[in-house]
Amino acid sequence: MIKYRPLTSILIKPSGPDCNLGCTYCFYLEKEALFPETKTHPMTAEIQEELIRQVMQQSGESVSFAWQGGEPALMGLDFYKRAIELEKKYGHGQSVGNGFQTNGTLLNREWAKFFKEYDWLIGLSLDGPQHIHDKYRLDKGQHPTWSKVESVARMLLEEGVAVNAMCCITDYSSDFAEELYNYYKSLGLTWMQFIPIVETDKNDPSKAASFSLTDEKYGHFLVKLFDLWYADIKDGVATTSVRDFDSLFHHYVGLEPPECVHKKECGPYVVIEHNGNAYSCDFFVEPRHRLGNIRHNRIIDMLNSKKQDDFGKAKALLPRKCKQCRWYNKCYGGCTKDRIKDPQDQRQPRFCLAYQMLFEHADERLKQLADDWQISQSDYTQSQRTGGVFDASDYFLKNQKR
Repeated sequence: MIKYRPLTSILIKPSGPDCNLGCTYCFYLEKEALFPETKTHPMTAEIQEELIRQVMQQSGESVSFAWQGGEPALMGLDFYKRAIELEKKYGHGQSVGNGFQTNGTLLNREWAKFFKEYDWLIGLSLDGPQHIHDKYRLDKGQHPTWSKVESVARMLLEEGVAVNAMCCITDYSSDFAEELYNYYKSLGLTWMQFIPIVETDKNDPSKAASFSLTDEKYGHFLVKLFDLWYADIKDGVATTSVRDFDSLFHHYVGLEPPECVHKKECGPYVVIEHNGNAYSCDFFVEPRHRLGNIRHNRIIDMLNSKKQDDFGKAKALLPRKCKQCRWYNKCYGGCTKDRIKDPQDQRQPRFCLAYQMLFEHADERLKQLADDWQISQSDYTQSQRTGGVFDASDYFLKNQKR
């Protein structure tokens, strides 16, 4: 029997794979080969309206839109102003959130004022200080972008916009956990997301690309990062948010983690490309994982299709030693794409050792935090609950909820 998946979030590629940068490790630029009909790939007004109509009508009390790319700012600000109007037009009293993942280079104060007015959450791709960011995040002419992106980060914060630092961790940047963490804190970016990069070598498809993060280096990075994060917990409240640790904490208090990386199965959302095609995950935008098109199919049906269910269950296709590992019910093998992008062993989780290192190092402290949470949760009011279920992230971030 297929487990019913409610439509609570949707990831949208309004400009398809189009981007004004040419980052070395980008996996999405090559997706333009899937859409050869045109040189650029903007979403039409018709597709935008049909998408938002379906999401608003097929979702429950709350739903979130994640606008991603490529670079979503290529669509222009008026596209997103219209999105707000369509959300209002087709809504039925829901709580609606909008997230916007961007390289930042096209943003100005007009964008910032819009984000602030409608309480959009911005994921800003800023890989750290200059020597880290400019190693791989270059424009089409291979020019550095750090100076521009950092200035945009400061501008967004000045305008009161909620900003998450999106940091891609590579074989190079993994050596600088403390520098990265302190850099973001110094800017005022206290919400951080660290994304391990694994890509197949384009010149030798039998192995992972040289910039890909190795298992052991990722383990050392996570251990160091955890110590920095833990040291900033003051009186039971974290002064920073590291998404991986916030999500993993849910396991320790018996709740479903919000991030799919830490779930037993994949597939809690679908991706909508610029032309209305729906795919199982943005790391698997490819023909065999195409679920349909919103012009002919309902999003809720594609989300709950057998094809999406099979995709989700494939995460559990792991070696026996994984199922017998004491940490299996905490990591569940990590993200499926990290196995696929490493051709040397597509069943073995690439970051098995890394997660073992993290849990061996952090387990006792996470258990103690969970015990403290269990004792204190009865003191929280109903207004600090999410959908009728206590949100474990409130334990650390109760003074910083968006």
